[in-house]
Amino acid sequence: MYTKQVMDHFENPRNVGELADANGIGEVGNAKCGDIMKIFLKVENGIIADVRFKTYGCASAIATSSIATEMIKGQPLEKAIELSNKAVVEALGGLPPHKIHCSVLAEQAIKAAVADYYTRQGVDPTPFVGKIDHDCEHCEGCGH
Repeated sequence: MYTKQVMDHFENPRNVGELADANGIGEVGNAKCGDIMKIFLKVENGIIADVRFKTYGCASAIATSSIATEMIKGQPLEKAIELSNKAVVEALGGLPPHKIHCSVLAEQAIKAAVADYYTRQGVDPTPFVGKIDHDCEHCEGCGH
């Protein structure tokens, strides 16, 4: 059911926890879905110097959070917000169709954290990240 990459990131998640000095924090999800992701960014000179996550959810939610943080660490903000849920799924070698929404949450949590960073800098984040909106077509009855 799950690929080796999904199981590895679930059993050995990278970048778990909070960043006390985070200057960008994004949280997406809904308890009705069962998955909540919170991303903490430490941005220095436009580069993601450090990133951590706290996720409440299934193996796919934890694995997508883990791989997504690995994929954006050390990257410029502009590159991080280009990370798509499809790229996350590909990096994990695939997800079951009913778990694709976890990759959407990972993408949106990163965008929300970047938006928070820009807001804290006094910059309107909309031109950079667009509207943060969880795509619920893959969720069953999550209530969004």
